[in-house]
Amino acid sequence: MFILVIGGGKIGYYLTKTLVSEGYEVLLIERNQQKVVTFSDRFGAVVMQGDGAEAATLQRAGASRADVVIATTGEDEDNLVICQLAKRMFQVGHVMARVNNPKNEEIFKRLGIDTTVSVTNIILSYMEQSLPDRPLTHLLTLSHADLAIVEANITSRSPHIGRPLGDVNLPPDVAVSAIIRGEDLLIPGPETRLQPGDEVIAITHRASEERLREALSQ
Repeated sequence: MFILVIGGGKIGYYLTKTLVSEGYEVLLIERNQQKVVTFSDRFGAVVMQGDGAEAATLQRAGASRADVVIATTGEDEDNLVICQLAKRMFQVGHVMARVNNPKNEEIFKRLGIDTTVSVTNIILSYMEQSLPDRPLTHLLTLSHADLAIVEANITSRSPHIGRPLGDVNLPPDVAVSAIIRGEDLLIPGPETRLQPGDEVIAITHRASEERLREALSQ
């Protein structure tokens, strides 16, 4: 497998180092000449100087035979251009992009980037899972339909304790698919009454996550 890594910052450096140690064929593209010299001393002939956001550079790097292109620069605009060039001009099978501003992650996905990595969103996800008082945890994004699977924890302070699920004022595009109660998995109906400790699993449009959060905390 041939992998192109664009951007020689800390992420690109350690990613290249790991991939090389695992036996992959890797080429790291970096603009800065001084970094290229330093990396070449450490990695050998797997580093090339150039602007990965330019088609000519990608062509020289052999993008047409790359299996994966990973854009790890500190600029979202560059990462998007790199991935789109790789996919559209060089027909690379899988492109991955670092997303520095988490607000751009959805835009990248809509524009055809196969995999996006937002460090900010990863940290927030771990925080949500480790803080028990968080009313809503994002579990999974269903990219083909702009849907998300979320988990809501019903605490002992919830105003919805004892209320039928059908009486909770949820957004209209929310479908509650399951309730985990202890070791039991329940398929809820409108008459199912919520209890402390219930974990409510729901499917919703990503745009409605905040409204769902507000509805469950009221």
